[in-house]
Amino acid sequence: MRIWISIPQQLLVVYGEHGDILLRYRVSTARRGAGEQRGSNRTPRGRHLIRAKIGRDAPENTVFVARRPTGEIWTPELAAQHPGRDWMLTRILWLSGKEPGRNRLGEVDTMRRYIYLHGSPDTAEMGTPGSIGCVRMRNRDIMELFDRVAPYTRVDIVEYGIEEGNWATLGSAAGPVREAVFVREQGVPREMEYDEADPVSLHVLARGPHGGAIGTGRLLPDGHVGRMAVLREWRGQGVGAALLCRLMEAAGRRGLARLVLHAQTSAADFYARFGFVPEGETFMEAGIPHVLMARAAS
Repeated sequence: MRIWISIPQQLLVVYGEHGDILLRYRVSTARRGAGEQRGSNRTPRGRHLIRAKIGRDAPENTVFVARRPTGEIWTPELAAQHPGRDWMLTRILWLSGKEPGRNRLGEVDTMRRYIYLHGSPDTAEMGTPGSIGCVRMRNRDIMELFDRVAPYTRVDIVEYGIEEGNWATLGSAAGPVREAVFVREQGVPREMEYDEADPVSLHVLARGPHGGAIGTGRLLPDGHVGRMAVLREWRGQGVGAALLCRLMEAAGRRGLARLVLHAQTSAADFYARFGFVPEGETFMEAGIPHVLMARAAS
């Protein structure tokens, strides 16, 4: 199990062992945006884990200060007595960074910055940045999440989001990503890159912090996953995994019993992490060795 938090989309998603989407919540990250520096009041990016779980069995709306219950229960009347107070309610999941120099140790240490996932008043708006660094959640949502995740669960906080649509809406953004990766980088003939499947497929698109396309993939009506591409500078940041998980979720919604893909052999281990199993021998496609892989749809 792992947690994925998109700052642009103000979204928290919980994934199962093989990338199945288990839970999804609207959240609120820092009003001042992303950043790791101590005192910045920004939400840190990168790989984290849940360092500690605090507040088990506390009543809903329990008020915490310095991770300890104050004995107060949040109410609108209490809030009126303390205008401007940054409320931490109900449950706390304390995060620790895993990337030294980025979000761990020194002046960028997530744990020593006391960055949490925590409950919030019902009046706090979700889906819009509003915190001073932490990730705010609805009380009911943090209670459900708290009960489902264990200490040391992985938490990825990213500056990209995933959307889905058809070729008419996403093709103008997805096409340049595919050309950059397949045509210019891998030498696939441009006339092979676009085919009759594009107009009838579901497409997913990853957009970076400024809205530019950074990755894409597609799902054909028969359950074939294809055209998975991530720009070079965004690789290693979970973009491909997020795209694939979104396609797997879409396949489940469509009632597809089986997913298949032609994996470049260099990427076979990546797809295996999501339950895809090789079938048959290696074959050449566009001059690149591939292997057929399949898995049961979610």
